[in-house]
Amino acid sequence: MTTAPALKAQIPDIAGQITYAMRTMGVAPIPRNYELFYEAYIGSNPALTRDLAALGNRATQEELDAIAQQHAIHGQARIFEAAHIKLINELDGVMRLLRQEQTSLDSYNKLLGETYERINNKHTTSADLLRNAVQLLQEATGDTMAHGEKTVEGFARKSEEMDQVRRELDEYKRIANTDSLTRLANRRAFDDKLVSLYDNPMALSLTSLIIADIDHFKRINDTFGHPVGDKILATVASIIRSNLRRDVFVARTGGEEFAIIVEGQTEDEALQICERIRRVLETTPFKNSKTGVNYGPVTISLGLCMASEAADAGELYSRADVALYSAKSAGRNRTMRFEEGMKKDFVKSWLIYKK
Repeated sequence: MTTAPALKAQIPDIAGQITYAMRTMGVAPIPRNYELFYEAYIGSNPALTRDLAALGNRATQEELDAIAQQHAIHGQARIFEAAHIKLINELDGVMRLLRQEQTSLDSYNKLLGETYERINNKHTTSADLLRNAVQLLQEATGDTMAHGEKTVEGFARKSEEMDQVRRELDEYKRIANTDSLTRLANRRAFDDKLVSLYDNPMALSLTSLIIADIDHFKRINDTFGHPVGDKILATVASIIRSNLRRDVFVARTGGEEFAIIVEGQTEDEALQICERIRRVLETTPFKNSKTGVNYGPVTISLGLCMASEAADAGELYSRADVALYSAKSAGRNRTMRFEEGMKKDFVKSWLIYKK
């Protein structure tokens, strides 16, 4: 697992760049602004990145908040806060039911004790007194049972309401971890998944990370425009997803970059997966059905590293990225596995997603 010192070594790379960008634009160094710039930095939402860059220097806080609201950057925090409040209220209701039930049982126990003393008194000879005691017990028992039934109903209702909160939180978490353009997992979900791999050292020899990047994607955007680029991104994501088993993790990690985590398969099998995706993509036509404009060919380069070849998540990402860089340098549209001695120029840093 990534150690604290390792994380500290990784954080300044990206955090420093974000802080520098905020300082250059005269942006206040507050948490919500950092979150906004982080989302723009990782490139998972190109429209956000463009809107933020368009503000230029000296962006006002009102302008920044407007962009955050437009792209729902801070919406998830408010959703989770509301769900948390709702859950607390439901738990308070459960505690009130428990206290009411305890009070009812205490009263019933007290009545049983008093009645027992009356009946057990050797001076009690009146049949009427005995009948009254029995009648009192019957009524008290009936009231207690009725109260118990209401309590059970109350618990059932609270349980259902709390289960609904849980379902809502699960759905919000799914949305928060999903890239809106490609419907794949996003960088936040990828970071969590990558770290979790090292919780099970025995599985690392059959676990691999693949980083894939669309070749010459900037040229596509510059030639045909960002709307076309977004459609190509979505199509590439669909092709990658359709050529993987359902249980294989795949994410869009920023811009035109994707990550695939393959578990339970050898390196040769992971390489076969890479080549299958690459070949399918290079033979897929990218044309506008209405105008006939050909946007292709669209190809992809891939870098692969086995988890057992890295000490932690940060090193695994860096080594897979080195392999990707080597594939790009070798001519693109190919798969490269990490090997010691590969050039490590321009390797991107990796950072666990943080609020």
